[in-house]
Amino acid sequence: MPAKKHRKELTVTMVSKLKAPIETGARLWVADLLVPGFGVRVTDKGSKTYVLRTRYPGEVNASRREIGKVGEIELTDARDKARGWLKLIAEGKNPAEVETKKRDVQIERDATTVNAILDHFVKRHASKLRSEDQITSALDHYVRPWIGGTSIYDLKRRQIVEMLDAVEDKAGPVMADRVLAHVRKAFNWQTARDDDFLSPVVRGMARTKPKERARQRVLTDDEIRDIWRALETADVPSCYPRYVTMLLLTMTRRNESADMNAAEIEGDLWTIPGERYKNKLDHVIPLSPGAKALIGTKPKGFKGNTWFVFSTTDGRRPFSGFSKAKVSLDSEIAKLRKAEGRAKMPRWTLHDLRRTARTLMSRAKVPEDHAERAMGHVIAGVRGTYDRYSFLEEKRDAFQKLADLVTIIIKPPTDNVVPFAGAVH
Repeated sequence: MPAKKHRKELTVTMVSKLKAPIETGARLWVADLLVPGFGVRVTDKGSKTYVLRTRYPGEVNASRREIGKVGEIELTDARDKARGWLKLIAEGKNPAEVETKKRDVQIERDATTVNAILDHFVKRHASKLRSEDQITSALDHYVRPWIGGTSIYDLKRRQIVEMLDAVEDKAGPVMADRVLAHVRKAFNWQTARDDDFLSPVVRGMARTKPKERARQRVLTDDEIRDIWRALETADVPSCYPRYVTMLLLTMTRRNESADMNAAEIEGDLWTIPGERYKNKLDHVIPLSPGAKALIGTKPKGFKGNTWFVFSTTDGRRPFSGFSKAKVSLDSEIAKLRKAEGRAKMPRWTLHDLRRTARTLMSRAKVPEDHAERAMGHVIAGVRGTYDRYSFLEEKRDAFQKLADLVTIIIKPPTDNVVPFAGAVH
């Protein structure tokens, strides 16, 4: 059935009030006074569509082509699109062919954006690394918002430098260099796969020197006591105090303890498998009684013996909310210090606990070689085939001395408290 025709200057209000024709199969056509051939078509079902009626290149008679449905495209945008089509037609070009070409170019461009390359990098490379969460967090927070939508073939060194400037201003030079390292790795990974891509990352972009980046932070006794006191009242997951304690008592790195699984423990020995240890070798840690007590019991209802010791999901997944918990802990420490009229505690990280524990071992008169082995370092001269149980008793003694010293620090004898093996949590 032919459409009923009207010709008016279309407005948003007018279009919204247009009603469907009563007759079945009928259509209402309202032409716009501002743009020739442009208008809105309303079906008997109430569907409203912006349309351009004109003679397109290669056609003998005029025809209507849909510009977009009302609600999916604004009136002003639809009108501008109609003007653009009329201009192309005047130049002898078919709007459909032009838009298809633009769409193909955009699809090709989207496949080469920094975001797309980072997606592939994370999936095929970073996902296999223990540091995956750190890499993805840095990329998501600092790289994607700044250059994510840019094609890697259009990316300039200037954009990398400006991005690093922004990271340095927001999070400091060390974080800027970490972001740079992740970006350099991702771009080098892409370069190995792409004959046409040349990484814009060059020497001289780093903000610090390696020696300057190396942290030397060792917690004082007062700071250790402040952390333990704050852990008792901080708004953190129930597993977090045990987790922080384990970091200090075993001198492990953040993810090594976070991913601790009951299947890795036999008696008082915790074996961290080489696939998730930094030097790629199995690392055996004799757990002191205090450290062993931190493991707890198998979550109720959990089947098997592969539950994660530190978990907020009843052992199904390892603890991962590091940042949020650390913020809550730092806030509680600041509150305690302020209440006692003491200065704010200098910035510290969970990894500082590992360095602190190593220092405490020296303080407890643990021989240097034994302390280094307890820390998981391979001593120069050790035979190529590494015996993971070598110096086991020496390491057991080292970890026990560490636990005893931590106990004395947390509750000094001067407090009239009898020291006990392990740590307070």
